[in-house]
Amino acid sequence: MAEKKSERRARQRFPVHVPVSVKAGNGAVQEASQTRDLSSAGVFVYTSSRMQEGSELELILVLPPEITFSDRRWVCCQASVVRVEENAGQGNYGVAAVIKRFDVLPEI
Repeated sequence: MAEKKSERRARQRFPVHVPVSVKAGNGAVQEASQTRDLSSAGVFVYTSSRMQEGSELELILVLPPEITFSDRRWVCCQASVVRVEENAGQGNYGVAAVIKRFDVLPEI
């Protein structure tokens, strides 16, 4: 019988699929990225290029009302990559990142 993997997340993840702009530490920006899920402590995004574990990222996205419990909010997150998964069938990469800091941005 297989053992269940223990949950290591400190906060609840929400399955939220929203567009996200990802800026890697080298300055490369990926506009066509999308979240799979997120919490106040971490995020999982799909990107078109491979990233290295430990890389620093800047993420800009709109949090929907079901996450903010009010109006939608633009946020800018500083994050660090903790895991990368290759999605051979999709031709992209899944990137798990821990959020170090996030700032709510003014509405554009």
